[in-house]
Amino acid sequence: MAEIRPRISVEYAKDATIVGFTDEKILEETDIKALRESIMSVIGQAERINLILDFGNVQFLSSAVLGLLIQVSKRIYEQGGKLKLCNINPKIYEIFKITRLTKTFDIYKDVEGAVRSLSRAR
Repeated sequence: MAEIRPRISVEYAKDATIVGFTDEKILEETDIKALRESIMSVIGQAERINLILDFGNVQFLSSAVLGLLIQVSKRIYEQGGKLKLCNINPKIYEIFKITRLTKTFDIYKDVEGAVRSLSRAR
């Protein structure tokens, strides 16, 4: 039987919920589906959430993950929250630039920068 392990780690900071990805590669549809369920569950726990997605472990991702990020951002903004991304590998960041998602998402170098941006926004 396949090992079931968490796809994300969740930490709570003063102004934000920080979700880190546990996988280095997010390529398979089943992985993306599991991520969607995990992240939407975290979003659903709060009426309004400030979510930071930490890509520190991620080395590879499929384009389907970009679609998931757009769904996540839509849900968060509908609830009046904020979404920040951080620790994106330079190769993955290039994909964000090519697809113009750097204009859609607030991207920070590290978790601390993303958290600071939320506390300034209050």
